[in-house]
Amino acid sequence: MLLRRRVLRSLAVVGALFASAALLAQRLPAGPQVLTFFSDVDDSEQPYALYLPKAFNPAKKYPLVISLHGAGSNHRLNLRRVFGKSNVVDETDVEATRSFPAWRDVEYIVASPLARGTMGFQGIAEKDVYDVLADVKKRFPIDEDRVYLTGLSMGGGGTFWLGLTRPDVWAAIAPVCPAPPAGSDQLAPNALNVPVHIYQGGDDPVVRPEGTRQFVKRLQDLGTKVAYDEFPGVKHNSWENAYKDGQIFTWFAKFRRNRFPDRVRFASTQFKYDRAYWVTLDQLTPGTLASIDAAFTAVNRLTVTTTNLGAFTLHLKGHPKLRAAGAIEITIDGKALKVAVTSGNLSLSRRHGAQAALGIETRDAAGALSFSRRDGSWVAETYVAAADAKRKGAEGPIGEAIASRHIYVYGTLGNPTREELAVRRELATRAADWSSATSRLLLSLRVVADRDVRPSDLAASNLVLFGTRQTNSLIEKFADRLPIELNAGAVGYGFVYTVPVNGHYVVVCSGLPWWTTPPAATTAAAPGAAPASARRLRGRFMPGSAGALSGFEDYILFKDSLDAVIAEGRFDARWRLSAADAEKMRATGAVTVKRAGT
Repeated sequence: MLLRRRVLRSLAVVGALFASAALLAQRLPAGPQVLTFFSDVDDSEQPYALYLPKAFNPAKKYPLVISLHGAGSNHRLNLRRVFGKSNVVDETDVEATRSFPAWRDVEYIVASPLARGTMGFQGIAEKDVYDVLADVKKRFPIDEDRVYLTGLSMGGGGTFWLGLTRPDVWAAIAPVCPAPPAGSDQLAPNALNVPVHIYQGGDDPVVRPEGTRQFVKRLQDLGTKVAYDEFPGVKHNSWENAYKDGQIFTWFAKFRRNRFPDRVRFASTQFKYDRAYWVTLDQLTPGTLASIDAAFTAVNRLTVTTTNLGAFTLHLKGHPKLRAAGAIEITIDGKALKVAVTSGNLSLSRRHGAQAALGIETRDAAGALSFSRRDGSWVAETYVAAADAKRKGAEGPIGEAIASRHIYVYGTLGNPTREELAVRRELATRAADWSSATSRLLLSLRVVADRDVRPSDLAASNLVLFGTRQTNSLIEKFADRLPIELNAGAVGYGFVYTVPVNGHYVVVCSGLPWWTTPPAATTAAAPGAAPASARRLRGRFMPGSAGALSGFEDYILFKDSLDAVIAEGRFDARWRLSAADAEKMRATGAVTVKRAGT
């Protein structure tokens, strides 16, 4: 007993020392402030606004709110907004950005990323949000089951996007006058286990209430826990009502994340977003919506329905309705299967059918169950992708290559004159400049010559390569792995495509740049209608060359400008052209097709 008391006293002293050290290490003041994180996208320090409660205690876990700003705004203004502090009379946004007013203290940590400025919350800005989330968790004690997401306007759309693509990260989401990115509506089923509160101005001329009401109805029809507040007569400033007196924190306090819901409904068009809660989508066709609806109907009994899905895994360990002893009965798309769990071995038999058709080794009896579709039927086996198959990090489209660290490379082959070399460099420099006359982005992307690309660049970066194998040494280096290429001497064509090489994306931009202005004679195809090239270059939040590049699929070939597209689309699962698009490209005489499907 004496020894036990001494050990307990020693542990108490050690605990007190650790707590004191943590208090001393925490030197940040309470209240609003600005921190930074290091971004590996462009080797920069990126700011985010942060709020710490007045009585912050490093020994206590705190709920966290991530708040996303609107177009033309920033992290500092947005932190004010979420606490209900709009500009005072006659105060401009520039003036309001300079200081933080006093506001009511809340027992939350709040972080507002800058997201580079006005570029939406996909691609690099989306990565920034998760980098901020990781940075806050590294610095402060965060309750993982009380992490919430809100945002206004562009940030409201970002709230939908981040909330629906990774629903199991968030305990609840609150979009305000949201402007969702394209494709958000088809992900609405993913909100099944995420409470949603949407706010909208009834006279909003920027984000029309009719569109928001349709989204609300879609969520309601799917059985989502959705609350909707529409403020009559309010224009595009509904955040003043939504965030008034810090009421959003009161609403968030009602919810905690459920890590193991009885039912998971998840849809995705990308391997990038392949998991929610205890379900993983193992095989899908990028660009095509795949979905799963998996539910426990009783202990060790599940039903699963799928669409456009070739393989999936259920991570059941820890689920309260799983019992390690005994069989697991699962019905997949109407087919009844039974998985017997015996000392780390899973064996499959078809109910009312043959015995023990397949045995699968697994790490433990309550581990993951994997299923693949084989010859039109589901079997209990782990999906193994072919070495050259599309997968997470190697699925396209082109926008994924510029959604993380990447560099722009111009060629020096062919003994170019000084003037020609300057033209090549200027082409890459323009592509790397994402800012516009109306939107300056806090982003600095590198432009380098092919001869100056270092081994560390090849190991860590996606590459955007300008030229052909005759003018760019890296295109020549990777030529045997490129499925298509623009022929030397082809005139008047623009060609952009992406493929994975050595674990990274390579984007090849040959011939005319994709932002080439169409000839004047072709710009008035329809009275009053903007040409296709102008529409593609007029992105919702990120206009110009970068916005257009983000909107392409795996490849695009055009003549003169984007008004005359010859072929565009996605490579198949093995990174091959479709037979139809291969024929279109060959017919031009400008393209060599080296790999095509049947």
